[in-house]
Amino acid sequence: MGATTLITVAPTGAESAKTDVPALPVTLDELVQTAKECEAAGAAVIHVHIRDDDARPTLDLFLLRDTVAALRESTGLIVQLSTGGAVTDPYEDRLRVLDAQPDMCSLTCGTVNFGDDVFMNPWPFMVELYKRTQELEVVPEFELFDMGQVAALHRLLDKHGLPYGGHVHCDLVMGVPGGMPGDARTLVAAVDALPAGATWSATGVGRTSLPVMFAALSAGGHLRVGMEDTVTLAKGQPVTANAQLVVRAAQAATVAQRPPMSAADARALLRTKPA
Repeated sequence: MGATTLITVAPTGAESAKTDVPALPVTLDELVQTAKECEAAGAAVIHVHIRDDDARPTLDLFLLRDTVAALRESTGLIVQLSTGGAVTDPYEDRLRVLDAQPDMCSLTCGTVNFGDDVFMNPWPFMVELYKRTQELEVVPEFELFDMGQVAALHRLLDKHGLPYGGHVHCDLVMGVPGGMPGDARTLVAAVDALPAGATWSATGVGRTSLPVMFAALSAGGHLRVGMEDTVTLAKGQPVTANAQLVVRAAQAATVAQRPPMSAADARALLRTKPA
């Protein structure tokens, strides 16, 4: 077990509507304020989805570039852009995200039923995205929604080599309707199947957020939390700021005697470009 815990915050996502979740950060100012609060609470990485002026998900390259620049100016966080976007986004737009020059990006290793929708990640798209991360020196975080995607990750690495920086870091996304369940047994099975030497975080969506957090900490893993993944602290208790979720994760990590990792240590672990 490492001595510290990498905490990633995913503050916005593409699913929740601002009208339903008023505390969701959707403007650049809201996102920067959230990032500062979450960094102070113990986050080292921010996983970013952006919204347009109507608070709808967008992959607009100018907005993405502005967002990356603003987050770098205001925080020391590692900026990880989502290449998933919304389930309706075309592949070209998702590939273009890397032109905003983030430190990291998400790379989902397969297609998954996402509630009533389908999150499409066919093999040729995965390969193209992966090769672009290598060329542009962006560190991918491999998002894994089920065990088949762990097998696809092995296939990707076998055929196309290690990512930029040479280190493999994964995020187990658990509890999505259509993906793997968010329980300890499944987490252990997924971790056992990861490539040798890989590090990993785990994300519990919705009501699986706490079981997954505790399972990840006890198995020596890292954490991703945020309003992209859960909008309630407890039944009937809505999250009022992403920092609440980061504080809770930091407290749990500290109780587990693996307190939050600094952004500088996270850069060394993930082997992103220097800040």
